[in-house]
Amino acid sequence: MLKEAIDHRPKNNYAYPYDHETIHIKLRAKKGDLSQVTLIYGDPFDWTNEEPNLYEANMKVIYQEELYDYWFASIKTINRRTHYVFSLTDQENSKPVIFTERGYYNEVPTQYPPCFFKVPFLNPVDVFQAPSWVKDTVWYQIFPERFANGDPSNDPKGTLDWNSTDPSPTNFFGGDFQGVIDHLDYLEDLGINGLYFTPIFKAKSNHKYDTIDYFEIDPQFGDKEKFRELVRKCHDRGIRVMLDAVFNHSGYYFEPFQDVLEHGESSKYADWFHIREFPLQFEPRPNYDTFGFVPEMPKLNTENPEVKKYLLDVASYWVEEFDIDGWRLDVANEIDHQFWREFRQEVKRVKDDLYILGEIWHDSMPWLQGDQFDAVMNYPFTEATLNFFARQTINSKQFAHQINHVLAAYPENVNEVAFNLLGSHDTPRALTRTDGNKDLAKLMYVFQLTFIGTPCIYYGDEIAMTGGEDPDCRKCMVWDGEKQDQDMLSFFKQLVKLRHDEPLLRGEGQFSFVEANEEQNYVMYERRNTNESILVIINNNDQPLQVNLPNSYSHSRNLWTGQTLVGSIELEAYDFSIIKR
Repeated sequence: MLKEAIDHRPKNNYAYPYDHETIHIKLRAKKGDLSQVTLIYGDPFDWTNEEPNLYEANMKVIYQEELYDYWFASIKTINRRTHYVFSLTDQENSKPVIFTERGYYNEVPTQYPPCFFKVPFLNPVDVFQAPSWVKDTVWYQIFPERFANGDPSNDPKGTLDWNSTDPSPTNFFGGDFQGVIDHLDYLEDLGINGLYFTPIFKAKSNHKYDTIDYFEIDPQFGDKEKFRELVRKCHDRGIRVMLDAVFNHSGYYFEPFQDVLEHGESSKYADWFHIREFPLQFEPRPNYDTFGFVPEMPKLNTENPEVKKYLLDVASYWVEEFDIDGWRLDVANEIDHQFWREFRQEVKRVKDDLYILGEIWHDSMPWLQGDQFDAVMNYPFTEATLNFFARQTINSKQFAHQINHVLAAYPENVNEVAFNLLGSHDTPRALTRTDGNKDLAKLMYVFQLTFIGTPCIYYGDEIAMTGGEDPDCRKCMVWDGEKQDQDMLSFFKQLVKLRHDEPLLRGEGQFSFVEANEEQNYVMYERRNTNESILVIINNNDQPLQVNLPNSYSHSRNLWTGQTLVGSIELEAYDFSIIKR
């Protein structure tokens, strides 16, 4: 037994309350090292004749990556209190050892003070609770300036004809709220029930991440009444609306920053920003903190009470006045945790089922403990999926390991609402990642729409739009039906409908890999609950494939084609199957 590889902490992704009476517990061990793990647990105050009253639960490997197995058990607490140890049996020795908070023992220790791991008390407020509706949502990201121009009267000066040229960092095409309203039928027909808008507030740029006024709509999109109409008409169709909050930094023309430029150190807003010295300088690099090193985007000092109040007022205003359903938080990892704790309290006070989504590209456990965000943009999922399907740089087993690593990093109730994307306004489009190979792109979308979490489609991906790095990924939406890829659009409609029709493909179904075949480069994974299951097989290979189905699927139905299956299935090159038993 390689004891050095065994890891457990009674917190975060290793021990957490799943609901008001259930605790999830994970143990990490060297891959293949242990043959059995038993969780021994009880109430730390429940003793009989100087012996603790203990229960046992068999643990199972829920995720497996390149180096580690993750053993898992779900238990009901005893009087809402729990203490526990692990009984570990390896492949070579039949006698187990006991793993405790203070090391290893040959028998379960009973001395006082006890050396058990502890979840002292299951306080309901400590249970991670994201809005339940998110699990059932298929998001659609809209870059407002490029989706549709419904009202030319509010076009910025110099607006170009729609799709008349390639996008640049500075050109405008006149997209607005009326354009979105005009195409709500299209979005509803696609099966979309959540819209994520990049920033809509007054700003100079076409991307609007350089806010001038957080309380005003940018006039090129319309006014507040038009936005109110948009939200109302979305809600009438069962579509949620999420806005983009840029609280890490403001824009150059933000009034407080302009005051600092004018009055320097004597400005009453001098402490609203992180300024190292006066006067301000922009080149070669700014002498104040910014987003990256962009001088036009000065970083806000969210520890300043006035800044904090201003931004929290902004956050609550758009929820109270316009009934939005979510905030996506730009550059969320660069803002202090205390600000986000107060942000959560403020917006949840106004609307308790508001979705809080942070933009973080790395391990995000510190933000996902129930006191800050409901989810983050799941870029580790994105990279693993692109590596396997688009870049073809890893095989099926490596893909399964990478996805399992992502899942093992978080509690299950966090994974259930993770925001899964394949591309955005910040990245090349999915089809461009595959060098135009639509079959590979479809496989990625199949995985995304059948994976645990909430998927997001970047506008235009459903009609096979392409685009490289920013700004090329921000092209105008194509509305000419003859120029849209109707086959891809039909594929998306069927796939989204299937996700809506099958609860197992949404929040209700646990996820696990059944097989990851390196030689033929296919993956087989399952979504299941206690009563039923769905099996997905993806052939990421340029050769046809015949696969023997697991015994439990020997008589089953292909949900994609309607075909009845007996024993096995044949897949074409770069093909897939979604099977329900």
